[in-house]
Amino acid sequence: MDKFVTRAKKRVGGQSKKDECQRENLQKKPRSEVLKEEFQEDEEVNQFPQPVPWQKIEAEGLDCDYSLLFSKKEADTFFTQLEEEVVYFTGDQTKVQVYGKTYSVPRKQATYGDEGLMYSFSGVHLSARPWTATLEIIRDAVTKATGHTFNFVLINRYKDGHDHMGEHRDDERELDPSCPIASVSLGAARDFVFRHKDARSGQNRRQIDPVKLELAHGSLLLMNSPTNTYWYHSLPTRKKIKSPRINLTFRRIVKQRQRNAIKPS
Repeated sequence: MDKFVTRAKKRVGGQSKKDECQRENLQKKPRSEVLKEEFQEDEEVNQFPQPVPWQKIEAEGLDCDYSLLFSKKEADTFFTQLEEEVVYFTGDQTKVQVYGKTYSVPRKQATYGDEGLMYSFSGVHLSARPWTATLEIIRDAVTKATGHTFNFVLINRYKDGHDHMGEHRDDERELDPSCPIASVSLGAARDFVFRHKDARSGQNRRQIDPVKLELAHGSLLLMNSPTNTYWYHSLPTRKKIKSPRINLTFRRIVKQRQRNAIKPS
């Protein structure tokens, strides 16, 4: 894979006064802003390698594409930057309602995106913070690799294998049904399990095998329609894992659908 993040080029010979000023200005800027400027200035980097080598994952009503999108060095850089930039929710926004009961979310969460966007699930309404420089770079890379544009990202941080995500479907009404959900994984590799809705419980339960993937550091999973109609997914507890993981699920929210999805309390 071509280099996605480049180092500043070394200058041969002595430095001029202009060079010194430029270096001082760079030192004053957040590292994420410098990273974004380098990305935008390098034409070779902007030509993201096409096509991405996808692995197709299919089952009854399940359609996903999986790829290693970033090299280890690139993924390491993004993980470090997100640890510095992302502001996670606190207080009531860390709780969800399930069948009338309130539970604490077993991981950290944050939402970023275009102005005015909000994501609602399990009785929680999460407003989007403005995109950070690093999130914009990752979002643009996902767009170039998939051909889809995204205006919102939900970030989940798992401190270790005890943090997890229960079975659910990303089928909220404000999501654009024509756009897949793009899931970028950074940090510890974790198991990701799909289970068909007809295989969960009830008298008419069917024998449909679950689909399990290990989402690697720097990987991209594209969940295409109609996956979220028929399949639940989860990130189970894995107590042997001691290191953190950051997951970014890029989505496209339709504002008109968003207004309809938020009911007055």
